[in-house]
Formats: sequence, structure tokens, C-alpha cells
Amino acid sequence: MQFDHIAIAGETLEAAVAHVEDALGVALLPGGKHAHFGTHNQLLGLADGLYLEAISIDRDAPTPDYPRWFDLDRFAGAPRISNWICRSEDLLAELETLPDGAGVPVALTRGDLAWRMAVPADGILPCDGCFPALIQWDVAKIPGDILPGSGCKLTRYEIAHPEALWLRETISLDDPRVQFVEGPREMRATFETPHGTRVLS
Repeated sequence: MQFDHIAIAGETLEAAVAHVEDALGVALLPGGKHAHFGTHNQLLGLADGLYLEAISIDRDAPTPDYPRWFDLDRFAGAPRISNWICRSEDLLAELETLPDGAGVPVALTRGDLAWRMAVPADGILPCDGCFPALIQWDVAKIPGDILPGSGCKLTRYEIAHPEALWLRETISLDDPRVQFVEGPREMRATFETPHGTRVLS
């Protein structure tokens, strides 16, 4: 399992994008639409093969008759980090070792990209979404490798939750940037940017 990207949700895509751009001082790039879930995004390339996506429900798309990913059907309030996504080389095998709530593979495409994402039936990942969404890319060139650099580098990703110990013990991830702490549910990302150290939550 490897850290792949961070999702920042908003009630609208414009709100999510503005939240990221205000916090980091850099501009996001166009993304696209996810027809299966009726969502759309914009992207930001980070150092070390990571990236960030601002995401929201696409109000111009048909509403699916099943829950959207990232618990977006219930999203309300100010834009914020909603989820983090980890890459797997063998999604099915990985899911066999994880709780049922980690989801089942859903095949997805956007433009030239193709991937499988583990999505729970209700769209809600364990620990109020603090459990990572798992992705297996089915293309050789993935967004973290091909997005233009923004000059931003993730230095710390803090996941606060009352069940932080369970998360730490359950998630097989060797990444010193990721820290689990006990407390009210919140995810905070610290970056070195062209404008100095910035925090996004």
C-alpha cells in the first residue's frame, strides 16, 4: 500500500478549488468528470509522485441510483479534506486482509485513465472516512507521475480520530509522513510550498 493522493470535497467544485488555492497559494489544473458517480474534479501535482484533487458532486450529471464515493451524498458545510487514497498493486488481495467496510472494487475510467477503486456499498469508509480508499491503477502512467509539478511537497499528513490506534494497527502503510493521533475527526496536511509552509485541512 502506498500513499497516492488526497481528496478535498466541497459542496461545489468551485468552493473546493478555492479552498485549496487559498491555503496553498497555487492554482489547480483542470481535471474531468466521473460519469459513474456523477462527480467532477480539478487536480494539483505534488512532489514525490503524490497529487491532490478537489472534488464535488456534478450537478449537471445524472444522479446515480446508488451512493456516491467519498460519502459525497451527505457532504455539507465548508470545503475540507474528506479522504485520502492509497495505491495497491493487488486490490483484491489487499481487500481480503482488511475490514469489510473497506469496500469492493468498482471499475472506473476518465479520459485515458482507468482504475479500480474500493468503494463501500453505502459510500462511507470506516472511521468516518479516515480509513483510506484503496485504488489500483490499470494504466502505466498515473496522475501523480504525469501532472505538472506545483512546487508543493507534502511533509505531514495527520489523521485525528477517536479510533486512531485501530487505524494505525489496521492500515499497512510504511510512510513517515502519515501520523495517526487520537482526537476529534480531522485530517490536516502540511506542505512546503513556493510561499513557505502551509496547512490544508
